[in-house]
Amino acid sequence: MIRDLKYFLYKLISPRPTFPQDITQEEQKIMASHVDYWKQLAERRTALFFGPVLDPKGVYGLAIVEAQEETLVENIGYNDPAIKASMGFRFEIYPFIDAVLRG
Repeated sequence: MIRDLKYFLYKLISPRPTFPQDITQEEQKIMASHVDYWKQLAERRTALFFGPVLDPKGVYGLAIVEAQEETLVENIGYNDPAIKASMGFRFEIYPFIDAVLRG
């Protein structure tokens, strides 16, 4: 059976432009949980890769996610510890129209 998988860009937007330079201890704990969560997704091969992007306008997190439907990626986002902590993090999801993979 061939799985009909699609690819999505997941963007985690930090609560302020100065993040992570002025990260609090509480936020450090949340981000540690966030990284563990995404490591598990990578181990399950749901996340192809993830990590912080050093944009001069403000650091944000980025992941490429493989899923059958966008709703599955939304669920991943809502269950992200950074989002669940209700500390001002938010996420956006963008589907790839036609992803070309290497090899």
